[in-house]
Amino acid sequence: MVATPRKSVAFAVAAVGLLCAGTTSAQVACPVKIGGVLPLTGSMAPITKKIAQAAELAIEHINQGGGIKGCPVQFILRDDQGQPTVGVDAAKYLVEVERVAAFTGTISSGITGPIISSVTAPSRVVQITCCSTASAFTLDGRSGGYFFRTIPTSKTQAYATATETARRGFKRTAVIYVNTDFGTDMLRFYRQAVAKLGGDIVVEVPYNDNQPSYRAEVTRALAAKPESLLLIGFPKDAVTIVREWLSLGGPRQVALNNSMRTMDFVNGVGARFVEDFFGMDNAQVAGPHVDAFNRLFEEKYKADTKGPGIHTQYDAVMVLGLAMNIAKDLTGPSIRDAVRQVHAPNGTVVGTGPAEFRKALELIRAGRPIKYHGATGPIEFDANGDVTGPALVWRITNGQIVTDRVISIEEMQALFKRIDG
Repeated sequence: MVATPRKSVAFAVAAVGLLCAGTTSAQVACPVKIGGVLPLTGSMAPITKKIAQAAELAIEHINQGGGIKGCPVQFILRDDQGQPTVGVDAAKYLVEVERVAAFTGTISSGITGPIISSVTAPSRVVQITCCSTASAFTLDGRSGGYFFRTIPTSKTQAYATATETARRGFKRTAVIYVNTDFGTDMLRFYRQAVAKLGGDIVVEVPYNDNQPSYRAEVTRALAAKPESLLLIGFPKDAVTIVREWLSLGGPRQVALNNSMRTMDFVNGVGARFVEDFFGMDNAQVAGPHVDAFNRLFEEKYKADTKGPGIHTQYDAVMVLGLAMNIAKDLTGPSIRDAVRQVHAPNGTVVGTGPAEFRKALELIRAGRPIKYHGATGPIEFDANGDVTGPALVWRITNGQIVTDRVISIEEMQALFKRIDG
């Protein structure tokens, strides 16, 4: 077997006014290291660039706002290549070699699961993900309370997808899904919702990612004579699947999950072939703190903030920065317990950007509670480490990805009640 080379990117931004002579008065080694694991290459790579930039921007804002316990922060980013074994190796490197105090990542639930079981839970290291939605991670006790996420679970996306496919009159739907924790979880909740909302699934076809062709899977799905398709997967694979689906005469009523909300997918298939395809993603609560993040991101990277994982990644890193300042020390248990204190019920609202982080540090040092309103809105973790939020319906029109509508938190809560009884 040929050894896979490790790929890493390290970012260290020295904050103005921060002294780093080796330790602070609290004996915290400078710089404080925060790790990241993301698929910089592989099937998820088309959406990862902006997600990585959001993480880098958060680190920059933390440093400009005062760092962690008087120290600047060094961000060490590793590539999981979209492979579980590589992801586990990357996480072990961060924890065992770099000795990071905490880390963010990754995107695919199929990689996050093994990292939790093999690295973060046994090592008692806090992990906050922007994008892994498999519900089991926070429900079955495997994480020991060291795993959090800033994105709602698969249930939110699946239920929102089901209500939209029902609204659009999808019947006899084929589901082609990536055979990972994410894909099976999303399918399970979609199946449950469709049974209550209307429509039916005529065939469920799993696929393994990073294959050169999916003709066999598409042929199997089409044999059931579906009238529509729900594709649950990753953008690189989705381009191949949709091309083969259309070339074999598949219907053009197609629903997609959030990872296909990227122009790489649209251009990869061809804009004229995906007209009126639609999908789901998490939405941001409107407000000044969301607007501030959008402006700061656009100014720095000369790019918009459209796409999956961008807002939730920024919040994942900012939550780590706030929690690590609240924690009495930088051990895993202390950081874990501090995470929920970033949104105290009686706290002073703090938002996005370096000035707001500096304001948060002043409150923390004064022993006063804070309430973080981030790039996605208020970030409040439940007992399991999950968050709730609105859903966004997007569609492809005239070669562009546009927002069709937003399903509010209140509407999502009513939908949960309707489906769950």
